[in-house]
Amino acid sequence: MNLALWICAGLLAAVALAGGISKTFVPKETLAAAHGGGWTEGVGVGFVKTLGVLELLAALGLILPAALDIAPALVPVTAVCWVLLMIGAMVTHGRLGESRFVLLNLAYLALAAFIAWGRFGPNSFTG
Repeated sequence: MNLALWICAGLLAAVALAGGISKTFVPKETLAAAHGGGWTEGVGVGFVKTLGVLELLAALGLILPAALDIAPALVPVTAVCWVLLMIGAMVTHGRLGESRFVLLNLAYLALAAFIAWGRFGPNSFTG
């Protein structure tokens, strides 16, 4: 179970890192032109960059606290925050009729929920 949780955390951290880098460093116009980037048209540059920074922090928060054994309880907290972020993403993509992205976000949400459940519960770092 511990290995499965680490694998899920690594996968989700990679997703968060990729999304964070693109939202933080790629111009909003370029993101808007990409497949699934239509959500950026109704928001400001600052909002997109803020989401990018939050995703970068999530990538760090899913791995580093446990790997460095410094406040490992932050891993499930980060996973819960990711669940909330994915709910927002699902609502946004749903409003735009992008059902494929809703399903993708649901998969990310499921991974984060599994991590939160496992790290708060049976495979916590403190137990």
